[in-house]
Amino acid sequence: RSTQGVSSAASDVYKRQVKKPVIGIIGGTGIYDIDGFENAQWVKIESAFGEPSDEFLIGDFAGYRLVFLPRHGRGHKIPPTEINYRANIEALKRAGVDRIISFSAVGSLREDYKPGDFVIVDQYVDRTFAREKSFFGTGFVAHVSMADPVCTTTSEVITKSAKSITLNVHTSGTYLVMEGPQFSSRAESNWYRSIGCDVIGMTNMPEAKLAREAEMAYATVAMVTDYDCWHQDHDDVNTASILEVLQNNSEHAKELIKALVPRLGALQAPFESGAHTSLEHAIATVPEQRDPELSAKLAVITKRVIDNPGW
Repeated sequence: RSTQGVSSAASDVYKRQVKKPVIGIIGGTGIYDIDGFENAQWVKIESAFGEPSDEFLIGDFAGYRLVFLPRHGRGHKIPPTEINYRANIEALKRAGVDRIISFSAVGSLREDYKPGDFVIVDQYVDRTFAREKSFFGTGFVAHVSMADPVCTTTSEVITKSAKSITLNVHTSGTYLVMEGPQFSSRAESNWYRSIGCDVIGMTNMPEAKLAREAEMAYATVAMVTDYDCWHQDHDDVNTASILEVLQNNSEHAKELIKALVPRLGALQAPFESGAHTSLEHAIATVPEQRDPELSAKLAVITKRVIDNPGW
């Protein structure tokens, strides 16, 4: 089973392999227009797992390379269930990304998590059922740990950055990921509250699981847009009300990106969280039994461990 932290052997080899940090940002189109983002251009990146949501906007900020991906495609044309999460994550890795900030619009399941607030998610409850959730499969099996599903190192950087610009930020929260595309029934919303969930959305699973399999440091900034439908003193959730709050949240998100990039880019991988070495003890299938076709398809994901057998 995977263990928390990074072994010295894995750390030494990783540091010899790693180049200058590349930061991936997944979210809405509105967050890309930030002051100081330079030399930006849209680049098509192929994936062994099909078509990503869109081209990738790649440029420089504060001396670091940023790779933006519109999760739903430009113009919000792909619904949550039909997003090719595997292609998105694998293509980000092909682009050199080793740390990801995921911006996600969510509903609040708590009175004190108000529309306009930001939540640094530390746990998920995955209620999705119609999505491909792993790069691995028959012929090449792996089991990564999801006990601590986000990179704590990255989350700490986000928290410090958010506080430095005085955002209304909550430093922990459990994100219930529903299938969608419909919003919750009132009974569902109240049930999610009763089991201890704090926010609800449709996109961060299997995104977080796949980032862990790809040995990428992943963390979520959940941007509260509404109270779902449980709150009797507020209107039921609808797209128009969400978009109005989301516009304001996007401006705050851009300020957060500007504050966190220099902090996150300055950190040398592998992080103490263990996110960059999560496959070290995860692969179950012995080399002689691995399916050649699937092995080739997984080459970008498994390169570190396959090129360094015995971990």
